[in-house]
Amino acid sequence: MTRPITARSLLLVMTTALAAAALAVPAQAHHRSSESPLPTVTPRAETPVLHDDDEGGNADADDPAIWRNSAAPGRSLVIATAKEGGLRVYDLDARPVQSIAAPPAVGEDDAPGRFNNVDLVHGLRLSSGRADLAVTSDRGHDRLRFYRIDRDRVGGPLTDVTDAAAPPVFSRDQAEINDQRTAYGLATWTDPASGKSFALVSRRERTSITLLELLPTATGTVTYRTVRTLDLPSSFRLPDGTSWSPCAEPDELPQVEGMVVDPANGTLYAGQEDIGIWRLRADLTGTPKLIDKVREYGVPGTYDEETEECTPGADPGYGGTKISADVEGLTLLTESDGDGYLLASSQGDNTFAAYDRELEDANEYEGGFRVAPANSTLDGSEECDGAAVLNAPLGDRYPNGLLVVQDGHDAPGDGDRPATNFKFVDLGTVMDALDD
Repeated sequence: MTRPITARSLLLVMTTALAAAALAVPAQAHHRSSESPLPTVTPRAETPVLHDDDEGGNADADDPAIWRNSAAPGRSLVIATAKEGGLRVYDLDARPVQSIAAPPAVGEDDAPGRFNNVDLVHGLRLSSGRADLAVTSDRGHDRLRFYRIDRDRVGGPLTDVTDAAAPPVFSRDQAEINDQRTAYGLATWTDPASGKSFALVSRRERTSITLLELLPTATGTVTYRTVRTLDLPSSFRLPDGTSWSPCAEPDELPQVEGMVVDPANGTLYAGQEDIGIWRLRADLTGTPKLIDKVREYGVPGTYDEETEECTPGADPGYGGTKISADVEGLTLLTESDGDGYLLASSQGDNTFAAYDRELEDANEYEGGFRVAPANSTLDGSEECDGAAVLNAPLGDRYPNGLLVVQDGHDAPGDGDRPATNFKFVDLGTVMDALDD
């Protein structure tokens, strides 16, 4: 693979600075019981259930993206990952339009393809002309994959345009790929100054985020090169002078998955699952700032190898008050006047938190909501992994825009089978909930 251009010594200096920056975040007192209940919104539709077992093709709903058809907004699409089940494409009625299998394993004993996160790139200049692309992180092969979007193409709107020679993102060889410390979270970004498009990719079970420049080839495919890599802290100094890291399996560091870039100012928001939400430059220069912490921040824990679970100790009260681990599903709700919200899935309490988009307001917390059941057959969202929002009219079905959230436990389900899917929520109801 192409090596990061940042020198190792510089990375070490930056990591030290990041840890120091984390210390500057003031401790926040807990007040769960004193807060008013959050408002609720209900979904308007849901996709067919996916089952993460052999019979279901090991399909597990994870992360969505919303592609707007500017010529016919009512014919827009939701593109979503299903891990080993590959990609799913849905219309605005949440009906399947296309299913794309993840690539098979290289060898009999190698890891199969596993699509983790997805995002969009608009108007990338290919040899065949400008195109919108769906970009997904293939955790199984430690690569990115690219799909051209053409709503009216016979056979389905997505066409694979991944360069066959695209390199692993983090791994040196197939043995490292099989260890699965591979491409995980994903966000795309187009720099308005240069016109270049990038992907920011996090590494599973590590704190690394790498910046990849997307490179069209002469044959109409897309590859990438590494620009630089940054490591977020894995250990934090608490106000009482002790050092803390979240409890995890041996040699597992607090990873990042949910990420989103604000295109107006090139700001990346990254959810370090057991820590909180970081704000940093999308080009991975400068010093990141921890804008909020999970409630469990600073809580000691002991890992039990027999149960493979962590037993938490006493809470010292250094955590935040708005989000509970894991923090995932970051998405940006933009408004034309520059206002808007950063939305984050708070898995630990099945809620969503909204932060002011404007940096001048220090991404102040603006409220939250739950996605609750609409009726006995259309449930809400629990343990949400991924979310996508689009504040633009999408035909008669969603004239106010759309929020799509993953549901980690679809109900009523099918016995003991793992059941996941995606919920479609009218964005107007979300805005009303946040304005209350």
